[in-house]
Amino acid sequence: MKVLVIGGGAREHALCRSLSLDPDVTALHCAPGNAGIAEVAELHPVDALDGAAVARLATGLGAELVVVGPEAPLVAGVADAVRAAGVPCFGPSEEAALLEGSKAFAKDVMAAAGVPTARSYVCTTHEEIDEALDAFGAPYVVKDDGLAAGKGVVVTDDVEQARAHARSCDRVVIEEYLDGPEVSLFAITDGTTVLPLTPAQDFKRALDDDQGPNTGGMGAYSPLPWADPKLVDEVMASVLQPTVDELRRRGTPFQGLLYAGLAITSRGVRVIEFNARFGDPETQVVLARLRTPLARVLLHAANGTLDSEPPLTWHDDAAVTVVVASHNYPGTPRTGDPIEGLDEVAAKDAPHAYVLHAGTRRDGDAVVSAGGRVLSVTATGKDLAEARERAYAAVGRIRLDGSHHRTDIARKAAGE
Repeated sequence: MKVLVIGGGAREHALCRSLSLDPDVTALHCAPGNAGIAEVAELHPVDALDGAAVARLATGLGAELVVVGPEAPLVAGVADAVRAAGVPCFGPSEEAALLEGSKAFAKDVMAAAGVPTARSYVCTTHEEIDEALDAFGAPYVVKDDGLAAGKGVVVTDDVEQARAHARSCDRVVIEEYLDGPEVSLFAITDGTTVLPLTPAQDFKRALDDDQGPNTGGMGAYSPLPWADPKLVDEVMASVLQPTVDELRRRGTPFQGLLYAGLAITSRGVRVIEFNARFGDPETQVVLARLRTPLARVLLHAANGTLDSEPPLTWHDDAAVTVVVASHNYPGTPRTGDPIEGLDEVAAKDAPHAYVLHAGTRRDGDAVVSAGGRVLSVTATGKDLAEARERAYAAVGRIRLDGSHHRTDIARKAAGE
């Protein structure tokens, strides 16, 4: 099977790594990719938001499956253009991707499907914003209605900060604060059948102990030793299957990866948000534990034949990923700094630890930073403590001037 992956971050590197190890994959391409993905896939330049260009690339390569990684191309309708060209595509249509592209749309779908979520108001005026903030009180949860690369959410006790963020958005969702730990649960679906993946937890704040501003994610781990063993079954029954059924009922079936961001509250499971694609950095740890070959499952989802797939199987190992971010991230990052130590990790830590590239590019013989989140250092081990030890040992070999990372990824879950 010839596979084309669209995107250029650590999520796409994780997908390409898994696909490169899949015996069903005979040729692997990625567009536009990054310096790390180039080691496992042939790279091609493309505007990932241009559906026609992506479709031309797919047909020109003779691709038998296209996997769209990031959310922006999905919301722009790239999957529709690929399917219209006759190529199977793993990724929801433009209409179905609104589940991530509009938080107000997601709330409407959840209400219709009876999915438990936070009470909320959709606001477009200053008066509506002030009323919603007064109604809920602190902590204030303010979400830009549109795509914001994981950084459109402000959670704060400062009403003025909440108000300022709300007023900076054209349309905003203000909702009640959900207590309890957060869980990410992915599911692969063809619009009818839903196959859940294993749960993970990510870390959104930039600094240790969940301090600092929100980011796109600074690390993740799986499995969750503290989670109820029945959690996946519960979320399948109350969240994932009802949402897929509701979208199909509306005539906009969701084919691809449905990501539920959950809060395990004192009142039960509540949905914080939906995403329409693999999450980053959770994908890095989830795919590290996946035993089932990936390509066939994604193709069945794209073709509407997922009911022929058995449940996914998993390695017993734990996985931890630590994000190495560039100077000033999540503000405007400094780029172009050389990255050293990658060969050392490959020589000393493989196969238990490896580096997935996010914001990198080649500059002659050097690999340099090219974004905010630069690398995802991922490791596996017999338990979270061993995976943590291996991940941080590998992080310690990497040298990137001005970079920063959290030191507490999975620490509490590992019992340290």
